[in-house]
Amino acid sequence: MAVPKRKKSKMKIRMRKAQKKADVATTSVCPSCGAPVQAHHACPACGMYRGRKVLTIDSES
Repeated sequence: MAVPKRKKSKMKIRMRKAQKKADVATTSVCPSCGAPVQAHHACPACGMYRGRKVLTIDSES
């Protein structure tokens, strides 16, 4: 079984762990209503996806 010859330094461990971070989801603008929308998701404001109505949104008025 392989055994490390020397202990990894704190700096090397921290450099490796620094790469693991959460990415912020990229948003774009909905062409029909102008609300911010995640890529490849239906618009939460109007329910449109790729030019088609896929969700029925109830307005709370």
